[in-house]
Formats: sequence, structure tokens, C-alpha cells
Amino acid sequence: MERRTFLRGAVIGSSAAAFGGTLMRGAAYAAPAQPGPGPYGALGAADANGIMLPSGFTSRVIARSGQTVSGTSYTWHNAPDGGACFADGTGWIYVSNSEINPSGGASAVKFNSSGTITGSYRILSNTRQNCAGGKTPWNTWLSCEEVSRGYVYETDPYGVMAAVRRPALGQFKHEAAAADPVRRVIYLTEDESNGCLYRFVPTTWGNLSSGTLQVLKAGTATSGSFTWQTVLDPDGSPTYTRDQVSGAKRFNGGEGCHYANDTVWFTTKGDNRVWQLNLANSTYELAYDDSLVVGGGAPLTGVDNVTGSSYGDLYVAEDGGNMEICVITPDDVVAPFLRVTGQSSSEITGPAFSPAGNRLYFSSQRGTTGSSSGGITYEVTGPFRV
Repeated sequence: MERRTFLRGAVIGSSAAAFGGTLMRGAAYAAPAQPGPGPYGALGAADANGIMLPSGFTSRVIARSGQTVSGTSYTWHNAPDGGACFADGTGWIYVSNSEINPSGGASAVKFNSSGTITGSYRILSNTRQNCAGGKTPWNTWLSCEEVSRGYVYETDPYGVMAAVRRPALGQFKHEAAAADPVRRVIYLTEDESNGCLYRFVPTTWGNLSSGTLQVLKAGTATSGSFTWQTVLDPDGSPTYTRDQVSGAKRFNGGEGCHYANDTVWFTTKGDNRVWQLNLANSTYELAYDDSLVVGGGAPLTGVDNVTGSSYGDLYVAEDGGNMEICVITPDDVVAPFLRVTGQSSSEITGPAFSPAGNRLYFSSQRGTTGSSSGGITYEVTGPFRV
């Protein structure tokens, strides 16, 4: 099922964390939203891993920072962050960044067709604070450095090819990336309080060694039309990339980014919003804004990483909040899908679905210890809508 586009001017209502709120069409005229359950119902009691899930779903621990991954000799990295899944024959691979500085990098875990771990290894080393990233249509992982004038590295999830730095994608405080195979561009978020949204237009699609970096231009409103303008000095020196183009639209702390069906969704943590670019008509709008919640009690706070399912649901991870992954459905409902308990000093990172769509991977970056060495990576299995 293709994801349906949110209608402009949405607001949300919710009365309890176990319920979602309906996204209303045309905020200026819509009646207050009524609370209701999400597509999977209310969350149950915490399981043995401390995760609250809807009925029919189960969790397991895949890896812990500083410990060997089960069935392998590989030690899992600290501060697991952004991630993605890749098909691997009848199995699949989950990759995960390491948001530490120095060292950073990324690792991978391999699964066979039954979900058994068959290997784990490093795919990127000696980088800085690799936060989120993005999967390419040619099955590489773009790992982004969240540091001033940071780089994007293109890595091989299968562990065969060496990682390659891609300076043409710009030097700035990178967060996430999302590939658009229709327009043949890569969208990039910037984790600055006055950051921008970029797109990279490769000279040749599938080869990120050269191309043009552009920044989104628009007015100060929360909806309207947009254009793109070239950033002349992608290296950000002496002028930061975000300051090179007059009229570049500012976003308060760009985070996760996801592309599907001629639409880009990205989150901004500074104002707790999910933005939506409608690429077919070059307009932008808000898909979620907790300041517009009717009656308070927003079901989604601390927006961060985002991914999508084959059904068309968006899954948004919380950095803080009450440690939830919330779902935003094609029917415009926002509701918690899971909650991690006992880890209030952590954040949820790296949500990604297996190729079949029946397993969701994610991490608690600092786990129960509140330290980067306490990260835990999980798998949730169950009757996901596909």
C-alpha cells in the first residue's frame, strides 16, 4: 500500500499515552480531534526486556555495547544510533552507527532466513560521532557525522568494499539522509538550531563522488512552496553551507529523514515537529506539531529518527520523552507503538524494518546505565501491517 499524503494544516489530539490522536484536516476549521487507539491497540505491561508492546508482539535483545554479539566474536559498538536493513540472499543485515567521538563508525549484524544471527562485523571505523544516515537504492549505507563540517561516508553493509568519504554531499553537522530514486537525489538534514534541509544531485545516479549540493529555499511560514538553490562551497569554508544562500529556510535541529511515494518526511527536535515535503507540487507543510495538540497530552515528544513500513505507516523514535516509538498512520492517527521502560536517561535510535516488514530493529542508545557504553539493540517481531 502506498502511503497517503497528510493533508495540510494538521493538528493532533490525545488524552492518554495509550491512545493516539487523529490528525485533523484544515486546522483552522476542523473540530477537535477525538482520542482513539492506534492500529495495534493499547500497550501491554513491560516484558522481560522492559518493553511495553501491543498484543501479539515480542522483543529480544540483539546486541549490547561492549559485549560480543550472540553467536559471533564481534564486540558491539557504543552508543548505537541510526540504522537500516538490507536484503542478503534469503536473510538480511541490520547496520547501526556509533555516535561517539572520536572513533564513531558503524557495525552490521547478519541474520539468516529464520532470524538467527550468523555474523557481525565493522563496516566503518575512525570517524566522528556517526549519528543517523540513510540507505541507497544500490544497497549502501550513508553514515553521517554529526559534527561541525562533518562528512558523509558511503559504506558497504556486506563488509566487502571499503568505506568511502563523500565530500561532495557537503561538510556540515549531518544527521540523516534519504534517497529519492525518482528525482535521483539524496535529501540531507542538518542538526543545528538554525540548520537547513539540503539535497544532493549526483552527476551520475548511483555514483556519489561528484554532483551538486542544493539548499531548500522558502518563506518563514510552516507551509508554502519551496525551491532549491545551489550551495557554491559544499565544504562550508570559510562560510557555513547554511549561510551561503539568502532565503534558505531554517529548521530547528534537523533529525530523521524518510522518503516514500513522492514525499519526504523529516523531524526537527528543537520544536518537536514532523515536516512534509510534497515533491510533486513543490510544497511543504507540517505533518505533526505537538504545540497544536488539542487538549494537551501529545502522544509524540522528542522527535528523532524516522522510518516507514511497506504499509505506509511512519514510525518516529523519541529522544527522551517517555522513550516511545510512535506510529503515524495513513489514516492520520498518531499513537505509541512501543515504550522502553527503566531507561529514562537514554534515547531510541535506528528504527528499521527487515525486508519482509515483520521485524523492527532499534536501539536504546544508553540503555539502563545512561552511558554510551550501555547501549542495547533490540528486535521486535509481530503482526505488523504490510
